[in-house]
Amino acid sequence: MTMYHPAVITAVEQRSVAARAGLRPGDRLLALNDFPLRDVIDVQVYASEPELTFLVERDGKRLERTAQRRYGQPLGLEFASELFDEPLRACRNACDFCFVSQMPPGMRASLYVKDDDYRLSFLHGNYITLTNLDTAAWERIAEQHLSPLYVSVHATEPAVRAGLLHNPLAARIMEQLHRLVDMGIAVHTQAVLVPGRNDGVHLERTISELAALYPGARSLCVVPVGLTRLCQKGLRPYTGDESLAVLEQISTWQRRLRAELGVGFVYPADEWYLQAGWPVPPLAAYDGQLPFLVENGVGLARRFMNDWPATQVTLAALGGVRQLWVTGTLFAPLLQEYAAAFTRETGSVAEVLPVANRTLGETITVAGLLTAGDVLAALQKHAPGPEGVLVLPGVMFRGPGGRTLDSLTSEDMARVIGQPVHLVV
Repeated sequence: MTMYHPAVITAVEQRSVAARAGLRPGDRLLALNDFPLRDVIDVQVYASEPELTFLVERDGKRLERTAQRRYGQPLGLEFASELFDEPLRACRNACDFCFVSQMPPGMRASLYVKDDDYRLSFLHGNYITLTNLDTAAWERIAEQHLSPLYVSVHATEPAVRAGLLHNPLAARIMEQLHRLVDMGIAVHTQAVLVPGRNDGVHLERTISELAALYPGARSLCVVPVGLTRLCQKGLRPYTGDESLAVLEQISTWQRRLRAELGVGFVYPADEWYLQAGWPVPPLAAYDGQLPFLVENGVGLARRFMNDWPATQVTLAALGGVRQLWVTGTLFAPLLQEYAAAFTRETGSVAEVLPVANRTLGETITVAGLLTAGDVLAALQKHAPGPEGVLVLPGVMFRGPGGRTLDSLTSEDMARVIGQPVHLVV
């Protein structure tokens, strides 16, 4: 007997394939072309055929609906959950630097979920550790060619990685990466550096061994550990001098790898550059990989700088005798340079408001981790005024439904402040 895992349809796009088939919100999709569905990946795979048969359950009855689909035509379905057959695969590791474990109470619910799910890695670029993959998962990755995947490596030395993740299964990382590459799966990797744990000579080995997998391993993002006020004792952030040393080490590797591979392969997060006072590299330094890197904090500063001419036009169109640009403390010095140029060229006075992160702790300095609460508190002392224009960083609102870490939307903030809020990415 076939086991079905109902996928509850929440929206059907007008004039889409699903609409022509007569599907409705509230229907429970059971199968597509006679294939039971485990998640939206199965929907994507089985819906690629030109002739589609949907098995749905509606009001307790099973119905079949058919439709034709031209190449590239949207299916037009949204579901209550992307995962149908099993719950999200949770992380089995116990990293003492885990950012989720450092989250204070009162944030949006999704921030407390420790996911380590290969399906979400494929769908959304979530980083996974590979420590919880079973035989069925490996077989499916190969069968449906779930590529690329995003892997948190941190270190390639077995003992070092197992110690970082507090999981003996983590020691098999190179074996697992070779297996993925041999299957034709592209892999983007990351290493979150913890002072004295996986940097220095350990980073040397990590870069060397991962670069040897190129082009199967496409990139390595190197990110400084993020530590909130609730981090475990004994952990500390990198100093400016240490950040400079990491950049010099990576820069040496980039020169070598460009000569050998034609790409830099290893890319430091923006935090390293901004904290060390090192110039942000040009766009070409990212080898066309930015779409795969920006969610890891790599290349955001360069993207802002390259997009500035268009951004300036957008900001100038907002008018106002005074514009107040809110950002985190890390990006503020660079943004102040652009604010000064904007003031000279437009006549509107642009001021930068660096907001300290009281919620997570002042060692968290990036704009993307600012809470609405901290911004609202800062604005009580530095409001732009009724004739002013308030500009917030769009990266604050990356949660579901465009929400901040503490679950407010820009519309919510505008109501509290009593004036419009404008976002700049």
